[in-house]
Amino acid sequence: MKQWEANIRKVVPYVPGEQPSEQRMIKLNTNENPYPPAPGVMESLYAFDADKLRLYPDPQAAMLVDALAKRYRLKPGQVFVGVGSDDVLAMAFLTFFNSEKPVLFPDITYSFYDVWADLLRIPYQNIPLDHNFRICSADYGIPNGGIVFPNPNAPTGELESLSAIEHILQQNEDVIVIVDEAYIDFGGKSALALLDQYENLLVVQTFSKSRALAGMRIGYAFGSETLIRYLNDVKFSFNSYTMNQVTLAAGVAALKDETYFRKTIHKIITTRERMKEEFRKLGFVFGDSQSNFLFVTHPKVPAKELFEALKQEHIYVRYFAKPRIDNYLRITIGTDEQMDVLLDFLRAYLKK
Repeated sequence: MKQWEANIRKVVPYVPGEQPSEQRMIKLNTNENPYPPAPGVMESLYAFDADKLRLYPDPQAAMLVDALAKRYRLKPGQVFVGVGSDDVLAMAFLTFFNSEKPVLFPDITYSFYDVWADLLRIPYQNIPLDHNFRICSADYGIPNGGIVFPNPNAPTGELESLSAIEHILQQNEDVIVIVDEAYIDFGGKSALALLDQYENLLVVQTFSKSRALAGMRIGYAFGSETLIRYLNDVKFSFNSYTMNQVTLAAGVAALKDETYFRKTIHKIITTRERMKEEFRKLGFVFGDSQSNFLFVTHPKVPAKELFEALKQEHIYVRYFAKPRIDNYLRITIGTDEQMDVLLDFLRAYLKK
């Protein structure tokens, strides 16, 4: 090691899913929405006055904050926005997880959590999921410096009930509990319903999945006015102008079309449930995913082998070479046409 390297902060970075740019491919590896965003989003982009780009955007992002507050029937002071939910979660880690006690999150979960913890020098402890990949709420009653978990979980897709989440909150009134709801629109009830009862609850969501705006990077959080104020204090100490004007306009436009939003969600859920039936016929084993993906394993074909075979056919799914899940594939729900191509390949491959 060179002398100047001694004081460099070194971390093992988060590894996102592949982003191939092939013309002929089916991309089912990053849980993107297979349908375009609401028509009003494109209209907002065409109507945007480019001359405004010479000006800084509103650091308060008031137009988007107000639209979210109206949509979810909250006060603007209960809403925080950022550049994707990753930005929101990173700000939350930086703001709320400053105890010498470990932050708790599942052993199988969103793989950015341990990266942020390592980067920010936050102690943490992984709490094992049970044999069905479910969270055991009683396991979160140990001393800790905060709690974070996705619901539905990623990459398993398992949904926990509001009663299970409330049990965790009741055991942890003296720390911040973050529920990461990137996939909540595809099934289940949001922990938003518990917000009035628990001042230490932060609920994080995103436009990337259900609103088909992964390329715009819009994330947001709901919490008590006290929590949101603390988050904004850290945000404005880090980077005041986090969201650009075009993104703010697109986000507001997406929120206005509730009918299109519900229709798209319904299409994805319908395809997901059909795929569960088809995958069972092929012998795959999986849980009852309530997200926009399935987490599957096959008793006769190793996941890594299937992952590579699919890739050769320009069908991309996600494989995690990690303990307990290294024989599973996470498969995003695409259009019916895309899923039929996948099924045709699997039927032929499994007959070999």
